Parts: sequence; C-alpha cells; structure tokens
Amino acid sequence: RSGGAVMDRGDGAVLVLPARHTARLVDPLLGYLEQGLRQRERSRRVGAPVIRLRVGIHVGPLEPPHHDGDAVNYACRFVDSDVTRGAMAAATDHGLMLAAAVSATAFDRSVRAGRAHALEPHHFLSATALVRNKPGFQETCWLHVPGLVPSVIASYVMTDEETAPVAGGNPAVRPEPGGSQNSSTTGSVHQKARASGGAQVTQVGRDYIASPKPEWAPPRGREK
Repeated sequence: RSGGAVMDRGDGAVLVLPARHTARLVDPLLGYLEQGLRQRERSRRVGAPVIRLRVGIHVGPLEPPHHDGDAVNYACRFVDSDVTRGAMAAATDHGLMLAAAVSATAFDRSVRAGRAHALEPHHFLSATALVRNKPGFQETCWLHVPGLVPSVIASYVMTDEETAPVAGGNPAVRPEPGGSQNSSTTGSVHQKARASGGAQVTQVGRDYIASPKPEWAPPRGREK
C-alpha cells in the first residue's frame, strides 16, 4: 500500500503501515493470523517447527526516511513484556497459536472507538507491560488471545497486589487465585508460566515486526 515500507532488523522485519490501518490490524488481522497458524499446524510435516506468534500493536510517530522513533521500541517491548509472554503461555496451554498486546493508544483508536467490528473491550484484559531489562518502561496494554476469554489469560499473569516482601526487599510472587473477565482489570502484571513459540510479530502503529523468539527464563521478581 502507499506509504508502506519494509525494514530488515537482522532478527526480523518491520513492515511500516499508515496509522489509518490500525483498527484493521486489531480486527480482523489477529483472527486471521490465528486461523492461518492453526491451519498450518494441522498440515505441518513431522519435524517441521511449530510457529506461534506474540503480537504487539502500537501507534506513534516515525521519522522518515528510515522510520526511526520510539514507537518501534515500544512495540517491541510490548512483545517482550512479561504479560504478553504470560498470554502466550495461556494460548499454548489451550492449543492456540497467538497472543497480542495492544497499546492503550491503539486500543482507543480501534476497539474503544468501535472500529474493530468483531471485538469489544470485554474481549481484552487490561494489564501493565513491564520488561525485566528495561526498568523505565511501564505502559498500559490490552491483552487478547483469539479463542480465550480474559479470565483465562488473567490466571497466567499476576498483579502487584499479589506480591509479598521477603528478606532483602525482593518481592515473592504468588499465583493469582483466579482472573476476572472484566476487561477493566488493571495493575502491573508478571508472567506465571514460560511462554513458548518460535516467532514474534510486532505492529508499531504503522510497523509490523516478525522475529525469532528470544531465549527467556521465568522472572524472579522485581527489585524494590
């Protein structure tokens, strides 16, 4: 499309799209991606890798001609956040192939604005995206796994209220006893279980990134 571009990032690619397509990247694209991945899985040859995707959708300004800007970094951090990994673990445990984190800006412009025709706010779980090695990053996002209700996703993440201090000031994290299907659930969340999957997809308001899944170990809690 006019205004688009593709950038090679070494471990993936960035597809830059005009921001006017944001709603369509939430719906119907997320559903189409899930369907396509499941169809591939059904016909996958023995020995061929399983492909699962973590998706981040964000909107923000990019600087021409190379499309530089914080929007790219933010979208990648949504993909790498503990909450998105937790959502991916929920998807994997239920035989699904995709987990998405939609930034607050992208959510407002698509779902909350009524432009995502098949998806409404109650299909998403509100969470706070944190990245272990990026202490300055803390952003609201909305988690969605096509085929799962938010209460199931919530059981794979934890809120700040579910932490207790231990000696040395490190928080000891306790599993959340249950999730709420109410999409207005808020608070910082951390992954309960290790997410699996061989790739990730990130959309940066106008950007779309696909890259191999990085190595990851379960979080041990955040320093106070």
